[in-house]
Amino acid sequence: MSKKTTLKAAPRLRSGSGKLKQMRREGWLPSVVYGRGVENENLKIDAKTFSELLAHSSSDSILINLDVEGEGTRSVFLKTIQHDPLTGKALHVDFLSVNDKTEITANIPIHLTGESKGVKAGGILEQYAHTIEITCFPKDLPEELEHDITALGDGDSLHIGEISFPSGVTPTHGAEVVVAHIGKPAALVSEEASGTDAAAAAEVPATSQKEEAEPAAAE
Repeated sequence: MSKKTTLKAAPRLRSGSGKLKQMRREGWLPSVVYGRGVENENLKIDAKTFSELLAHSSSDSILINLDVEGEGTRSVFLKTIQHDPLTGKALHVDFLSVNDKTEITANIPIHLTGESKGVKAGGILEQYAHTIEITCFPKDLPEELEHDITALGDGDSLHIGEISFPSGVTPTHGAEVVVAHIGKPAALVSEEASGTDAAAAAEVPATSQKEEAEPAAAE
């Protein structure tokens, strides 16, 4: 289960682009809390503390005890982060107010463990998905997922349907979606392609030099 981290927040009274820019210069990160049965509330959180929180988390899909000044603590789920397209710095954060019966959707890292038979034989592990989208209740939210790929041979693929998920956790994508594949080394693929081209060229009858040299007869 994912660990909850406490984050301090304060009500945010200022609005408007100019006010928000000033707030960011002061070290605050504008945010909002919303959810079913609760009123939207504008808040501000310490930008540095939030950045450190993310740096120590395996993903952005985390549960937080939000300690709002003068209001007490509430359980929230980090829903979205708006980033500056140039610097990558967080500009705004959306929190979803949750309780034990709130179903959440999260992107959880998938770590492949073990060394596959195919890789031992010279193949290459190609991992197409590094996170998997899942749904669950807050109490069941995992920090990460793991799957042992030791049994994967050359040309084998790992599908979502072959991964064991914790109780209460359901993937949103179909069972046939490929997470990883054991492919052939690039050098071997190149050799096979060259061999195919050579075989194809050998099947084409060569034009004789005499035929190429003799001009067509005039009619």
